[in-house]
Amino acid sequence: MKLAGVELRRIAMPLVSPFRTSFGTQTSRELLLVRVETGEGEGWGECVTMEDPVYSSEYTDGAVDVLRGHLIPALTARTDLDPWRVAPALAHVKGHRMAKGALEAAVLDAWLRARSVSFGSWLGATADRVPAGVSVGIMDSIPALLDAVEGYLAEGYRRIKLKIEPGWDVEPVAAVRERFGDAVPLQVDANTAYTVGDAAHLARLDEFGLLLIEQPLDEEDLRGHARLAATVGTPICLDESIVSARAAADAIALGACSIVNVKPGRVGGYLEARRIHDVCAAHGVPVWCGGMLETGLGRAANVALAALPGFTLPGDTSASGRYYRTDITEPFVLEDGHLRVPTGPGLGVDPDPERLAEVTVSSEWIAGGAST
Repeated sequence: MKLAGVELRRIAMPLVSPFRTSFGTQTSRELLLVRVETGEGEGWGECVTMEDPVYSSEYTDGAVDVLRGHLIPALTARTDLDPWRVAPALAHVKGHRMAKGALEAAVLDAWLRARSVSFGSWLGATADRVPAGVSVGIMDSIPALLDAVEGYLAEGYRRIKLKIEPGWDVEPVAAVRERFGDAVPLQVDANTAYTVGDAAHLARLDEFGLLLIEQPLDEEDLRGHARLAATVGTPICLDESIVSARAAADAIALGACSIVNVKPGRVGGYLEARRIHDVCAAHGVPVWCGGMLETGLGRAANVALAALPGFTLPGDTSASGRYYRTDITEPFVLEDGHLRVPTGPGLGVDPDPERLAEVTVSSEWIAGGAST
């Protein structure tokens, strides 16, 4: 397979409501879509970078630059392209996993569509639907948080995740537990907002029977996470720290985590995400699929990934309506707290041309290293 060219399309999607985490508040989601054209057809990928380098060192302008100047030329030069050859062809470029992951996903989508194979069946999915969890941002007040959680539980979500930061942690968790009881699966996500010195404070969360505390410390502090795991009773889950299967294996060996959040974009694509799943399964470590406020394109691939057997915890694979009033694909809708795994070729979903045009900010076509 050879690439005829690649389209980089930037879109801006207003959020249903502001989404606040320890690193900032989002009111809209600007995304980069990657569309490849080959002699066998086209494929789509979604780059999950944010506008600013606050979640990771990657950001959308940087992703566009490295795709345009380095990654796309490396692939358009290949005449024997398939999904397994993408990562080796891009390995000379250090980092930029989110940009690489989007390009690999687009190639994989095109390759699978040409062979009438779905993402789920190719990845090794063993379920036709996956339980959906929801991530609840930091709120202005406890009553607002309780109203939001009540609404999500009424919609049928199987797990609640609360974003936390210093000053917004024990009290909101306690309020949610008191209001909704111990039967609700509940976890928290700190997005690196704490230090090892906060261990005693974080241990106060143990009494609430949480599924896990996600990424409490800096992404590079594996030893700190191991110390924290030995102090805090609640299981430690890593997110930002897990950038590859090797990183996952190291974290597990150090005792830095007992659960892993797999985000395909963060780790460089779905092939590496599957390797992380396999490493964790071999060590008896459960995994779940994280989210980056994807459109229906990225959500379709994530739902397929979450149907692999090692994904034993509900992920952040929320319905489209959690974030967007109108998605660019047919929306993903909750059915008894679950999302269906698409069964069509490739991603199994396609963007709606009219909706896509409405949210497009810019688009450029790149062939052989030249853009128009």
